[in-house]
Amino acid sequence: MSGNLPSLPRLMIDEKVRDALLEDWGRAGDITSQATLPANAKAEAFLVSRKVGVLAGIELAESAFRQTDSELVFEPLASDGGKLERGTKIARISGPARSILSAERVALNYACHLSGIATATSHFAEAIAHTRAHIVCTRKTTPGLRAFEKYAVRCGGGMNHRFGLDDAILIKDNHVAVAGGVVPAVRAAKAFAGHLVKIELEVDTLDQLAEALPERPDVVMLDNMNPAELAKAVEMAAGQVLLEASGGIELDTVRAVAEAGVDLISTGWITHSAPILDLGLDIEMQ
Repeated sequence: MSGNLPSLPRLMIDEKVRDALLEDWGRAGDITSQATLPANAKAEAFLVSRKVGVLAGIELAESAFRQTDSELVFEPLASDGGKLERGTKIARISGPARSILSAERVALNYACHLSGIATATSHFAEAIAHTRAHIVCTRKTTPGLRAFEKYAVRCGGGMNHRFGLDDAILIKDNHVAVAGGVVPAVRAAKAFAGHLVKIELEVDTLDQLAEALPERPDVVMLDNMNPAELAKAVEMAAGQVLLEASGGIELDTVRAVAEAGVDLISTGWITHSAPILDLGLDIEMQ
């Protein structure tokens, strides 16, 4: 899995992590560590998984320690996309003890959050592995963290939907209403789009799907349809367009949705509601 992951630019990572460190340090830095630890104290620490899951965000954790103190040595012991068991050591950090503790929370906040998304995504992906369908994320992401959260989805075995309003045309029900119907909306989109821009249309009924198919959008989103309706939609489309199921899909319903034969299943749950993966930092004095 990890070999197929995209890379996150270091500049993008460092900028977000720097902002988080400054937020945490406030106006005077880590006064607890300054008050209780000798300035010359050295320590060794390990990032450790407290639960079973999938890792994501190791580079953000590394950035937190590196930007806090250039004397800190960060040694990754696991890779993003890798499975974690309870007690798995993820990374070793050594150097000034004050600096380790000053970076700890920011490093864990990112790694716990992103690993939680990766873990949740892996559960969805595993539930439908016997089908043709792929799990994809949505734009229901934490403001400012979209690129990282979508990266975490990839770590968990999912795929990315559009990143924003500018990289694909997705015609939703409100667009259809204002445009005057499915057909004029798709035709207007085709007249506007460049040759590299995909067009997706959301439909709520099989009648709308029947209207849409002759217009050949690249993808049709089947919104809030039950498995029987989805299976009928697959039969109607007969491979002419990609079909994406969406709407209220959770882990206990995703298998039936996938078995209806759709190509894609989009769910916002994996980014907006996934619980964190419990990771911790265990410190050892040298």
